[in-house]
Amino acid sequence: MDRPARRRGLVLVIIGAILWGISGTVAKKLFQYYAIEVDWLVTTRLLVAGFLLLTVQFFTKDRSQITGVWKNKRAAAKLVIFALFGTLAVQYTYMASIQHGNAAVATLLQYLAPVMIIVYLTLRKQTVFTRQDLITVSLALVGCFLLLTNGSVAQLSVPTPAIVWGILSGVTLAFYTVYAVPLLKQYDSLVIVGWAMMIGGAALSFIHPPWRADFAAMPLEAWLYLVFVIVFGTMLAFWFYIESLQSLSPKESSLVGSLEPLAAVLTTVLWLKEPFGFFQWIGTTCIIGMILLLALKKAPSNQFTGS
Repeated sequence: MDRPARRRGLVLVIIGAILWGISGTVAKKLFQYYAIEVDWLVTTRLLVAGFLLLTVQFFTKDRSQITGVWKNKRAAAKLVIFALFGTLAVQYTYMASIQHGNAAVATLLQYLAPVMIIVYLTLRKQTVFTRQDLITVSLALVGCFLLLTNGSVAQLSVPTPAIVWGILSGVTLAFYTVYAVPLLKQYDSLVIVGWAMMIGGAALSFIHPPWRADFAAMPLEAWLYLVFVIVFGTMLAFWFYIESLQSLSPKESSLVGSLEPLAAVLTTVLWLKEPFGFFQWIGTTCIIGMILLLALKKAPSNQFTGS
């Protein structure tokens, strides 16, 4: 692979990871200052981003796959399950955790998903629990404890609903990652994720239709934040990550992708001025260390593509 192509791939994955991390903080801004509801934001985000990803597929890749996935009954059924219990579930739980807490904690809890996958595959006897796995799980547990307690067992430093939704986000991301593997071997990732977002958004529309909102009361600043979350923090972030795989190895993309939680933490602390204790910083370092360790692991079996 020539040097300019690798440089382009690195730039794309760095931008994508940072956009993912920042988008969670921007979503918190929408919840906190503009009274945007989680249901409405998730519905709108999924529908618009899903449509844009399918549009990219139509103009840049094999457009026949967009309808082809529905001609295979087995694949279509798996896609619907993936959309509802993977894409929709992970997006909703992640945003709910942000609403009750902050983007930093929500993102870090979501990144416990790889550890959950290790434990799941070990229990299913599909993999051997190695010394590196032990270090990975230990870093995750210590990091999670310090992040949520700030070193004090007397009380939690994060609201309980934020913790519950954050852990559920990790569980659903683990399912999202494992369940998607067979589908992604058959079809382009833009097709699978694009349709999954569309289906998830359509399903949630029955609970909170995207057109039911007080649009007149939303100031221009809120609209700009909304566009950032949907277009830059969802559609472009995912597209850039996928494009980076054309010139980088999955290991390299996953490694640089660990910038996402770091971006979420920094923007939460520096932009939203959320308090972050000394031991929470140590916990954050442990979890990011876990992510780097997983990214450096030889021949990773699964990847996941952020929030």
